[in-house]
Amino acid sequence: MHRVTREIHFCYGHRLLEYAGKCRHLHGHNGIAVITIESKKLDALGMVVDFSEIKRVMQTWIDTHLDHKMILHKNDPILPTFQQMNEPYYLMDANPTAENIARLIYSVAKEHGFPVAEVSLWETENSYATYRE
Repeated sequence: MHRVTREIHFCYGHRLLEYAGKCRHLHGHNGIAVITIESKKLDALGMVVDFSEIKRVMQTWIDTHLDHKMILHKNDPILPTFQQMNEPYYLMDANPTAENIARLIYSVAKEHGFPVAEVSLWETENSYATYRE
């Protein structure tokens, strides 16, 4: 099995609903999405997938949807304020934990046809969450 990995750095804010700790408040992170693609076979050039193709597709999606946005649960009561102030946000059906954001990025990579093995989201330099099927 061959694996390649691409890191994508981005900034985002979030808060966790119904959480008792500090993360219940709006705050931000300098995150790193670590996207790992795997394949049993290499293409004609000897690659799993070109790193630049991962960047072109996934960096573009992250930059458009998550970078410098507040990632909020769709039922977050602060949403009308963000809408009124025309502030950028991305809505999730689940609490925007590192685990759920990693799963979101995994799903997007899969939808774009990448044979994704796993996605890790580094929320801080010491903490990350990983999603794989």
